[in-house]
Amino acid sequence: MLDNFFHAQSIAVVGASRSPGKVGYDILKNIIQYGFDGSVYPINPGAPEILGKKAYPSLMDVPGEIDVAVIVVPSKNVLEIIDQCGTRKIDSAIIITAGFKESGIEGSKLELELIRRAKQAGVRFIGPNCLGVIDTHSKINASFAAGMPAKGSIGFFSQSGALCLAVLDRALPDEIGFSKFISMGNKADITDMDIMLALAEDDNTKVILGYIEGVSDGRKFMEVAREVSRKKPIIILKSGITASGAKAASSHTGALAGREAAFDAAFKQSGIIRAHTLNELFNFALAFANQPVPRGPNAAIITNSGGPGILAADACDKSNLQLIPLHKEYVDELRTFLPPVASFYNPIDILGDSGAERYEKTLNTVIKDERINSIMVLLTPTAVVDVEATARAVINVARLIDRPILTSFMGKKSVEAGARILMKHGVPNYSYPEEMVSSLNAMYRYHLWLHKPEKNFPVYEGYREKAAQIFEKVKRDKRDRLHELEVHDVLQAYGFSQPKSLFVRTPEEALAAAKGIGFPVVMKIVSPQISHKSDIGGVKINLNSKKEVENAFFEITTRVRNILPSAHIAGVLVQEMVPKGREVIMGITSDPQFGHMIMFGLGGIYVEVLKDVSFRIAPLSREDAYEMIRETKAFPLLRGVRGETEADIEAIEKSLLVLSNIASDFPHIIEADINPLLVRNRGEGVVAIDARFTIGGN
Repeated sequence: MLDNFFHAQSIAVVGASRSPGKVGYDILKNIIQYGFDGSVYPINPGAPEILGKKAYPSLMDVPGEIDVAVIVVPSKNVLEIIDQCGTRKIDSAIIITAGFKESGIEGSKLELELIRRAKQAGVRFIGPNCLGVIDTHSKINASFAAGMPAKGSIGFFSQSGALCLAVLDRALPDEIGFSKFISMGNKADITDMDIMLALAEDDNTKVILGYIEGVSDGRKFMEVAREVSRKKPIIILKSGITASGAKAASSHTGALAGREAAFDAAFKQSGIIRAHTLNELFNFALAFANQPVPRGPNAAIITNSGGPGILAADACDKSNLQLIPLHKEYVDELRTFLPPVASFYNPIDILGDSGAERYEKTLNTVIKDERINSIMVLLTPTAVVDVEATARAVINVARLIDRPILTSFMGKKSVEAGARILMKHGVPNYSYPEEMVSSLNAMYRYHLWLHKPEKNFPVYEGYREKAAQIFEKVKRDKRDRLHELEVHDVLQAYGFSQPKSLFVRTPEEALAAAKGIGFPVVMKIVSPQISHKSDIGGVKINLNSKKEVENAFFEITTRVRNILPSAHIAGVLVQEMVPKGREVIMGITSDPQFGHMIMFGLGGIYVEVLKDVSFRIAPLSREDAYEMIRETKAFPLLRGVRGETEADIEAIEKSLLVLSNIASDFPHIIEADINPLLVRNRGEGVVAIDARFTIGGN
């Protein structure tokens, strides 16, 4: 579908200019200057020729076939050019021109008309408001960038033209090679999804890089990324991570969710490697483009200095990588040529007086241990070390193995020549040990993604019809929140265990309910206007007598009337006092781009303060639920500390999956919390102590 953009035999520049500095001039110059060997047609009604090429008044006057039209005319004229493309059977266009949806309401209207006219004309286009397209292997530079990247295996796409220029400027001096360089602009037609699919099939592209600000169809984006990431690594830098939506969320889940949480979850579930900075984007790209992916977590560090070795080891500790000691026979081999005061384990410190020969002998010994999946080589530029010779020694060993070798030749001026040698021969070098470890860790995480088993999506039907009746009643009543008893019935329909509960309207009914349930009891206000009952004193716990129950009923109802006089008090819920357990929270929230997200975290009243939560896009697989629980810092508490019995983690996993099913069954749920979900000991299950649901839409 994008073949013409990268393998064009003829290109027309509509709006080509004779004036240096004009975009129409720079694009034409780049096409000619960087070796495009097809036909080039400048289109300018006022010029007989430009840059030695015969110019034509319009596309209609060009005698030969045209594969791609690069459009650089004012926005008001773009529609006419698209119509001409349709007439000339030109099915591919790059619209450089700005002045569309990025410029306001009128520009948005113009862009919608552009989409309609292009579809009618049978034209697929990149842009508008873009920098252009570069293919180094086809020698196409249909952009107004100042320079042509070196030929390589990194495919890059970006929603921002300015970022394209920054990336190119960063790549040129270090001769970082790209296969394709695509500025998407407004993504009015061809999107990041189209480009990812094209790069996945491109033989010249080994790793896919992208910069995005948003996606138009989150679900489709995940589907495409999941397919592509099984073929090639996708590394994306995402900007605009502020909380989504202007409304104040009524649930903990809604308050904690945001664009960053949604994209982070989507990336994890799609196999996308997320870069958080431009520097990280480059670091990861260099590793993937030049070295094989490690087949396991075991890494070895070789260093001529203890401090940097410790920094690298610390970084490994915070990653998925593991530092294991070499097998005894290889340690013994190291002892035959390393000084006695060297460190023979991992990191392997070969000392500051090491030369290239010592590095090479150490590397040759380390690679004999087949348990080592990757190697990191650190060098600080001491007076005795020959940096360039050491770089060549690393390259000699790297050629022998199909395991990744990454380096950190630390410093700038003293290691510059050595770093250049390493990069030229496909061994990525990093200025700092932490960058090296982070890049290797990204590669190993990609290995884990490639070897993940097929996802299992269990279905817990429950009594969907009963829950549907409750939601329908709430909609008929024109309410957006479920009453306490309605929430109870929805959870009960899906099999959640809950405390014994009775709804009462008077102190006398409350006392009778407490006696029926058995002391101690809990009492909670029931009001459709109140979500967080404890915030306004609407909850009383551990009530052990007739007097305490009667007083609690009076205190709760009076306090709520004083604080929220407009709230309708339906009554009070009397519940059994469930024995203590570990408290967790799980919930549903709706993201505008990805749909329902499921949240899990440490429960109770401090969840929004501690923010120890994880998110996934629904529906959840068993693997998603498993990972969500283990991502939280509170997970060790569930495993049990200081002799505690392990919590029923399997019951938490099942509860997350059931909640995901509820979200799928009822798309109009906006927010929901089960907080706290009381987790008993292993094998004893969980109890939903409190919950809330907010719905909307049709």
